[in-house]
Amino acid sequence: MNRTLVPIRVAFVLVCCFGGFLVTYTIREWDAYRVIGAVVGALIGTLTVLVDVLLRGFSLRGLSAITFGLAVGSIVAWLIGSSPLLEYGDEQVVFLVRLALFLICAYLGTVIALRGKDEFQLVIPYVRFVPHEVDVPLVVVDTSALIDGRIVRICESHFLSPALIVPQFVINELHAIADSHDAPRQSRGRKGLNALNELRKLAHVDLRVVDSEVSKGASPEEKLVFLAQAMKAKLLTTDFNLTQRAQFHGVPCLNMNALSRALHTELQAGERITVDLVKPGREQGQGVGFLADGSMVVVENGAPMIGRSIEVEVGSILPSAGGKMVFARPIERR
Repeated sequence: MNRTLVPIRVAFVLVCCFGGFLVTYTIREWDAYRVIGAVVGALIGTLTVLVDVLLRGFSLRGLSAITFGLAVGSIVAWLIGSSPLLEYGDEQVVFLVRLALFLICAYLGTVIALRGKDEFQLVIPYVRFVPHEVDVPLVVVDTSALIDGRIVRICESHFLSPALIVPQFVINELHAIADSHDAPRQSRGRKGLNALNELRKLAHVDLRVVDSEVSKGASPEEKLVFLAQAMKAKLLTTDFNLTQRAQFHGVPCLNMNALSRALHTELQAGERITVDLVKPGREQGQGVGFLADGSMVVVENGAPMIGRSIEVEVGSILPSAGGKMVFARPIERR
């Protein structure tokens, strides 16, 4: 982008210089100041480019907020200036009062709009400038949901139909984790980035990246909750603390761990299941395996089949501190 802007800026300065030179031809008395006119034109062009450089971090949302603030401030100033309060009086005084009202109201409107630019889309929902329906349900995705990876399989199954919103600061956090010198942390960051890339490839998934400008001093959790509130969206996460914070602020939260627990099949005595036996049990001849939810399955006479996947019949189920303990026996093949 910068390589494209440099020649454009240089061309703009040259055009301004040439324009300043041509202006001197319009007035005969300025014929002796053609060089000065060209220099003044070049200076004006350079000043404009410098302003452009200073506004490099200024977003389209900020420009929209300023425009909205100026419009509201101007309307308020016009309403006050047209009121009976200023109907009589010295013309110069009335003019100065109206001018002051315009400047003050326009300034206050602009400042208030800039302070609340993250809430600006509540006033004008289409401020995101994307060709989507405004009433599409939105789900804000956090870092933990992307690192977890199950979001890809959930989307592949078409269970998630709303548009997925990934804030830019979440992507930046994933990059920071992926660039970490700690190997496990680096692996988690890369897993999250891979999940994001896989989501982009799914044609039926409406994935949107939002360049949110929430206050830099806010924590990522506060930013996510505020963004979900501003966009009237749900929050998708695996973080228990973030879930609690979102619920406290009245933000609907989709916790994938809760979804996983809800999808676990409730076993009953007499059911047949398949389990991988991984180690011997406490009692002689027992084999132990584990279900997907972490429940321990103790199989009678399963010791000889350790290391294999076998079909068993559930005998009884006992609750334990770690979840459930299932007692089963192998199914004899005839």
